[in-house]
Amino acid sequence: MKVYASAPGKVILCGEHAVVFSEPAIVMAINRRAFVCAELRNDNTIHISSKDLNLSGDFTGRRFKSEADESEAAVRLRPIWVAARKTLELSNKNLGVNVFIHSEIPPSIGLGSSAAVAVATVAAVGRAIGLRVSREEICSVAHEAEKIVHGQPSGIDTSISTYGGVIAFRRNEGFVRLKTHVNLSVVIGNTKIERSTGDLVRHVYQLRELYPNVINPLIHAIGHISVMAAEALRRDNLSQLGDLMNINHGLLVALGVSHEKLDQLVAVARRAGALGAKLTGAGGGGCMIALTTPGKTKLVAAALSRAGGDPLIIRGSAGGVRTWVA
Repeated sequence: MKVYASAPGKVILCGEHAVVFSEPAIVMAINRRAFVCAELRNDNTIHISSKDLNLSGDFTGRRFKSEADESEAAVRLRPIWVAARKTLELSNKNLGVNVFIHSEIPPSIGLGSSAAVAVATVAAVGRAIGLRVSREEICSVAHEAEKIVHGQPSGIDTSISTYGGVIAFRRNEGFVRLKTHVNLSVVIGNTKIERSTGDLVRHVYQLRELYPNVINPLIHAIGHISVMAAEALRRDNLSQLGDLMNINHGLLVALGVSHEKLDQLVAVARRAGALGAKLTGAGGGGCMIALTTPGKTKLVAAALSRAGGDPLIIRGSAGGVRTWVA
């Protein structure tokens, strides 16, 4: 029996980096998803194959074997192995599993690719072994896999991939769903510059240790922006949300997590008529987002393309993780 699962990627509308320090953040699931197929084996090997990474390999116990570059494959596939192994451990059965992955979410650009893959892996493997794994358990196990990728992630990515929609998230407290009656028109601008989330998070930690009286107020201000953004969404006040996104970007620049290409694309989007624009995710490359009115969406996307960004028009996704059998 083959079990399939999918989970959405995300964009952070407000609050990145501050969320690591237990400030709130606003995050939206997007209509780009990761897909996983799980098939049980009769041995205790976990075979993982990623179509997009063009990597595959076998984990038997803690031993790894790959036909390709073994060191790269071991590093890139290890988080998926952790997600699959910890899910199998929820059962008393001594089984292995084949995990096949395909994702519509580009990796390493701040759209939650690794979290979506981890969430879908847990859901697919859990159903394949006959467990009724709750969404809370899926999120928890996937978070363990995310630690391999990002060190000490806040949990925001796995939460939004699991539950979908738009949420306000606070570390160690969980999240609340936000209801909005408008479909947000968002253009993602990809700088095509890869970066390390872990390195950027560590940078902010170090800056905070050096200059706590300066950095702590910036972090708190970003958290307060998220509170106001949640209220703007509740009232469908997109103009105010755009203003708050602009301010949020300025504060992230002050924290040293932006990039000259991100700043350029943010400026281009605003000139093209975006209501607001900012980096999304860890920064240092990756993506920016522009909030637009429907009539300006294509104009903003075209302007980002002319400026050397790779535009992607997205919409919010109400659906979180889901599974099916085929």
